[in-house]
Amino acid sequence: MPDETLSRQPYASPLQADDLSGLPPALVITAEYDVLRDEGNQYAIRLQSAGVATQWKCYDGMIHGFASRVRVFDAAREACTQIAGALQRSFEP
Repeated sequence: MPDETLSRQPYASPLQADDLSGLPPALVITAEYDVLRDEGNQYAIRLQSAGVATQWKCYDGMIHGFASRVRVFDAAREACTQIAGALQRSFEP
């Protein structure tokens, strides 16, 4: 399957899904200087419009992959704490 065909599949690009309702709560984190920022923002908006409980945070001044650089960026530590909190809440009874 060519890459362009794959990129139109909802599992590869959730924005391609016709219906996002019924999905579990979501945390969408984007970075200001990320080529995927706008796509992440659009996804968060679509989730919210579909009635999915959605937390959405764009980290100003950050680049793609910033969350993996916890020793470099304070924002990375903050994002990882936010991710951990969302995961913890998702597993609570």
